[in-house]
Amino acid sequence: MSYETVSRLAQQGGTVYFVILFLGGLAYAFWPKKKDEFQRAARLPLDEEEG
Repeated sequence: MSYETVSRLAQQGGTVYFVILFLGGLAYAFWPKKKDEFQRAARLPLDEEEG
């Protein structure tokens, strides 16, 4: 196996790994059960009292 072959396989594997992680992150962010948690977190800076 030459360096070019190993390099190409590593690049393709890294791309596939990144796409899988990215899609997992999207699924986590858009999961319907997470909506309330994200809305509460978005309101957190506005709900805190000054002081």
